[in-house]
Amino acid sequence: MLPGMYDYAGVTAESLTGEAEQALEAVEHALATVAGAAHPPTFDATVGALDAAVADVAIAAGRTGFLAHVAVDAEVREAGQQAEAMLGKWEVGLSFRDDLADAIEAFARTGEADALTSERRRLLDHWLRDLRRAGRGLPDQARDDVAAAQDRLVEIGVEFQRNLARWEDGLDLTREQLAGLSDDYVARLRPGATEGTYRVSLDYPEMQPFLEQAHDRALREALLRKHWSRAVDANRPLLEEALRLRRRIAAVLGYPTWTHYAIEVRMAGTPDRVEALYDRLLPSVQETARREHADMRRVARVDDLQVWDVPYADAALQRERYGVDQDRIAEHLPLDAALAGMFEVTGGVLGLRYVEAPDAGGWHPSVRLFRVYDATSNELLGSFYLDLFPREGKYGHAAAWPLVPGHRRADGTYQPPVSAMVANVTAPSGDRPSLLRHRELVTLFHEFGHVLHMTLGRTEHARFSGASTEWDFVEAPSQIMENWAWSPEVLAGFARHHTTGEPMPAELAEQLVAARYVGIGWSTARQAFLGRLDLSLHTSPDAVDLDDAMRAAHEVTGLPYPEATCFLAGFAHIIGGYDAGYYGYLWASVIGDDLFGRFAAAGVRSAEVGAAYRRAVLEPGGSRDADDLVRDFLGRDPSPDAWLRLRGMAVETRPPGDVGTF
Repeated sequence: MLPGMYDYAGVTAESLTGEAEQALEAVEHALATVAGAAHPPTFDATVGALDAAVADVAIAAGRTGFLAHVAVDAEVREAGQQAEAMLGKWEVGLSFRDDLADAIEAFARTGEADALTSERRRLLDHWLRDLRRAGRGLPDQARDDVAAAQDRLVEIGVEFQRNLARWEDGLDLTREQLAGLSDDYVARLRPGATEGTYRVSLDYPEMQPFLEQAHDRALREALLRKHWSRAVDANRPLLEEALRLRRRIAAVLGYPTWTHYAIEVRMAGTPDRVEALYDRLLPSVQETARREHADMRRVARVDDLQVWDVPYADAALQRERYGVDQDRIAEHLPLDAALAGMFEVTGGVLGLRYVEAPDAGGWHPSVRLFRVYDATSNELLGSFYLDLFPREGKYGHAAAWPLVPGHRRADGTYQPPVSAMVANVTAPSGDRPSLLRHRELVTLFHEFGHVLHMTLGRTEHARFSGASTEWDFVEAPSQIMENWAWSPEVLAGFARHHTTGEPMPAELAEQLVAARYVGIGWSTARQAFLGRLDLSLHTSPDAVDLDDAMRAAHEVTGLPYPEATCFLAGFAHIIGGYDAGYYGYLWASVIGDDLFGRFAAAGVRSAEVGAAYRRAVLEPGGSRDADDLVRDFLGRDPSPDAWLRLRGMAVETRPPGDVGTF
C-alpha cells in the first residue's frame, strides 16, 4: 500500500458510514471558525477556509460515496449511496447558510477583497454567485423552498442511478439465434435461464456487438427495446419529480426556465449560444444522415429503417466499403498493450512518466493503480486507478471520478490529485486476454482525457481542480483524446496480435481510419436528439409530456422513435449533472476537434504543441473561463469549421478573417 493512498480493500459498510460522518463533523468544526471570523475578516479565514472544507468533503466522498458505484459488496454500495446523498446535500446546503453567507459578504466589503486578483478573485466571485443563485436576499420561505428542492434533487440522483445499477435484463438465446456472432463472443456469454441457451445482457461488451452483428432483426429490436426501457417504472416518476423541482427552483429564483439557470454558469452562457451551434451544424448533419439512410436500408435489406438496424447497417457498410472486420481488429488490441500505447503517446506528448504501483489497495482485485510523474522534474503530479471490467452492481458505463482534488494545503505543500477511470470493456476469458473492440479503445482514450485533466491541473484551490471547469467544456479534453485512438501512426506503436505479436497490418489500420466517419450523420444526429431532448424538458416553464418530448426530439435523426419505450428512464446524464447540459458533448466535440487542429498541423506526437496544450488548457483547470483557455491555445475564438471538414460536411463560405465562431 503506497504511503498517502487510501486502503479501499479494507472498507466495510460500517467503516464507510463512520468515515463520512466523521468528515462532516470535522469540517463543521472548521466552518465554525468561518462564521466567527474576526472583523474585518480575511480571505484565509472565510473563502479560503470554505474551500479547504469543500476539499475535505470531496476527499471523503472519494472514499465513501464513490464506492456506491464500484464496491463488490452490496452493503458497501448501499452505504456508499447513503454517504453520497449525505455529502451531496451538505455541499448543496453551503450556499443556503446565513452564517457563511454573512462571513463571505463581510469579507467582500473589505479592502483585501477589493485587491484580490487571479484565482483568489475568481474564488470569491464564484461564492458570491453561488449565494445569488441560492436566493440570497429572497424571503426566508422562498430560500427554504429552494434548499429543500435542491436536497431532494440530490436524493433523486442517487436513487435514479441505484435503480440502473440494480437493473438486470437481456435475452436468453440459442446458438442458432446468435447467428452472425463469433464463437469467441458466444464463449464469453453466461448460460441462459434455460438449458442450451446463452444470456446476452445489456452490458455494453455484450449488447453492442450483438446489435452490430446479429442477423436476426427481431432479436436486435428486442434487445434495444429492453435497453431503452431500463428501470422505467422506478425512474420515470423520479425524473418527472426532478423536472418539477427544477421548474420550481427556476421560478422562485426569477429565471425564465431551468435552462437559463443551468447554462448561466457554463461556457455557453445563454441558451441562444447553444442554439447558434445547432443552427450551424444541423443542416449539414441532417443532409448527411439522409444520404446515409439510403445506404443503410440497402445493406440491412429493409424498407423501413429503424434505430435497431443502424448499428448492424453501420458495421456492414464499414465491411463493404473498407473491409473493416471489428473482430479481426480486436485480435490486435489486447488491453495491456493498448494501455501501454496510450501511456507512451500521452507521456511523450505531454511530458509524463507513468509507474504502476505494486499494491493498489483497490476495491476489487482487478483494480490497478498508477502514479504520474513529470518526465523532466520527476515531480509526482498525481495518481489514478483503473477499474475496467464489468461485474454485478458496478456502474454500467464509462466515467472518470475525482477522488482527491489537487490543491494547495494549509502548510503550503501541494496535494497531488487522485482519480479513477471506471469502464466496462471486454473482460479476459479463459486463456484469452481482454481484447478491445476499437470502440472500446476510443472509450479508454476518451476517459483517460478526463483523468489527465484531473491529474495535470495545478490550481491553488480545490474548487478549480483539474476537470472542475464549466460543465459544457469538461468533455473537450476527453473528446480531443479520441483523435489519437484513430491515428495510424499511434496504432502502429502498440497494436499487436495477441498470440503472434505481429503488428496490425498497415492496410487494416488504414481501413479502420478510413471508416471512421461512416454513419457520422446518424451518430451526430443522435447526439443532437439527446441534447435537444434534454433542453426541451428544461426550456418550458410548464410540465412537458415525456413521450411527446422524446418523439419530437427524435425527429432530428430522420428515423421513427421506438414506440412503447422510455429512453429517458435510463438517461442517467440528465439526472447526474448534465441537465440542460447534454448539448455539451457536441459542443465539446466541436471544440476538441478545433484544439486538435494544432496537433494535426504539427504532428500528432508533437511535444511542443503538447506542452502548450498542457500549460494553456489542462493546468489551469477551472481557474479561468473556458473561452479564455481556448483563445490562449488557439489564438482565436473556437470555430466549428474543423469539425465539419473532418466529417466531410459543408462549411459556410465567409469573408477572410471570419472564423465563424458560435
